[in-house]
Amino acid sequence: MNSISATASVTASLDDPLYYLANFRFVLGWVHERHGDLLSAAERAFVSDFGALPQPSQALLVRMVMRKGELFRSDKLAYAEIGDTQRGLAPLVEAGWVEADPELALADLVRLLRLDELRRVLAEEIAAVGLSPRASKAALGDALLAQERPAKRLEEWWPEANEVLAGERIVRLTVMPWCDRLRLMFFGNLRQDWAEFVLTELGLQRFERVELTPGSRAFHRREEVDAYLALHQLRERLEAGESPEQLAAEVPETLDNAWLSQRRGKLLFRLGHAAERTGQHALALKLYGESGEGPGGQVEARIRRLRLLERLGEHRQAYTLASRAMASATGEQEAQALARLMPRLCRRLGLAPPGRAPEVVPRRMDLSLPRPATLGVEQAVAEHLSRPEAPVHYVENLLVTGLFGLLCWPALYAPLPGAFFHPFHTGPADLHRDDFVARRRERFEACLAHLDEGTHGEAIWRAWHDKRGLASPFVHWEGLDEALLEHALACIPAAHLRSCFERLLADLRANRAGLPDLIQFLPPGSEGGHRYRLIEVKGPGDRLQDNQRRWLAFFESRGIEAVVSHVAWQQGAVS
Repeated sequence: MNSISATASVTASLDDPLYYLANFRFVLGWVHERHGDLLSAAERAFVSDFGALPQPSQALLVRMVMRKGELFRSDKLAYAEIGDTQRGLAPLVEAGWVEADPELALADLVRLLRLDELRRVLAEEIAAVGLSPRASKAALGDALLAQERPAKRLEEWWPEANEVLAGERIVRLTVMPWCDRLRLMFFGNLRQDWAEFVLTELGLQRFERVELTPGSRAFHRREEVDAYLALHQLRERLEAGESPEQLAAEVPETLDNAWLSQRRGKLLFRLGHAAERTGQHALALKLYGESGEGPGGQVEARIRRLRLLERLGEHRQAYTLASRAMASATGEQEAQALARLMPRLCRRLGLAPPGRAPEVVPRRMDLSLPRPATLGVEQAVAEHLSRPEAPVHYVENLLVTGLFGLLCWPALYAPLPGAFFHPFHTGPADLHRDDFVARRRERFEACLAHLDEGTHGEAIWRAWHDKRGLASPFVHWEGLDEALLEHALACIPAAHLRSCFERLLADLRANRAGLPDLIQFLPPGSEGGHRYRLIEVKGPGDRLQDNQRRWLAFFESRGIEAVVSHVAWQQGAVS
């Protein structure tokens, strides 16, 4: 079986001045081997023809690919290991991978030319808008970019350019779409980039070694890659300020791929939110409805749709939809929102409110403290409550999730299809997909069985020592030191850990946050038999968030001691 399991074998040494070229070649080879059937003829030709270029031209192309944008001044492409830039560019221009004399928008001109050059090129335009010839580049840009000007080649903007620039020129990289597609097929996302190789080689990040077979890949059809790129581009255009109405019309149809359908749903939710902010309520309702539909629909979209209907006075429609939702609520977040909404709708419609369990009122601990000069409110409470025999640690979302990540490491890093397909995974790629836990149910049960057998401490310590420093979506090593781990395993009952871990598994996305700020470990024989208590800290004017209320209600239902510390600052006192 052809497999790769060691990240050390995929990063070039930074002692090699062409390390970035070696890394790029590695990605090309990887994608050609594992995703060759998803490449077009032109893309396959690019992969094969790249190796036939002179090495300086290969290196120069990669330097451009790894920089921002597609337009470059050739005098800014000077690298000692490459040598003569113009000589390196020539084969790239001949291949059509670099355009030697591209059209430039006015914004491109302002960005690429120096201030003295802009003053020469745009002297008439500067005078026309009444700017001083000594105006700054920022002022020039602000004034000139408001004008509508057609794109032109550099010599059309500046006939003397070739003479003044002494042969230097502005070029455009034309193969960036291909390179983005190749990067996407390698990483399975566009969030990660070429820096992953460098950071790994520097030792600034380390990853778990998971067996990667040739069948391990993110995409299985070219249409899936196309859909991902289309969704990504629509999101970028939304963030750039384009109309949600226009973008919504370009969203791909429902996809026969669960995780891409979830990405589509997230985009529809973002578009709906943008439409709601701009007062396009009918469009927002439509988009929220599409985002929240079907298996894996966005809970946030369903909730926002109901709240918007309520705000618009559409109480009957909101009630009908909310009643259906209550019968099929997918988790605590949705159930909590519906429990608050339904009584309001019933009052407005003159209906009897539905029966509901009373909301749990968290236990309260009021503290009056001197305002600290430097500490945050959580650290101030920790310092006030901590005693040698009962230390307090600031843990927030680090401890419970960290213990879960350590105990369940074998399940989280199981080499399942679609979970790991390159050497730089922080965690499984399907972590937030609806079937994540179901695919690993037996593995998670095997890990949690350590809690029933009393061997969880050994398993957690072993993972803490063996995996220390490896990237993980659950274990934040800097906050999980040896002293905290020792106290936690000594004081927190295994049954409590199992309850918390099962709640995490019920909704990993929603339940990883909202845990209390502090934990205090108590000596044996403490009141009530508890060896620890959890403390959520709220400063003046702060209030509990919904996810925090859900965790506090859960702790109350499981007999786990948790309190909310409401802090008031003593008048005029500073510690």
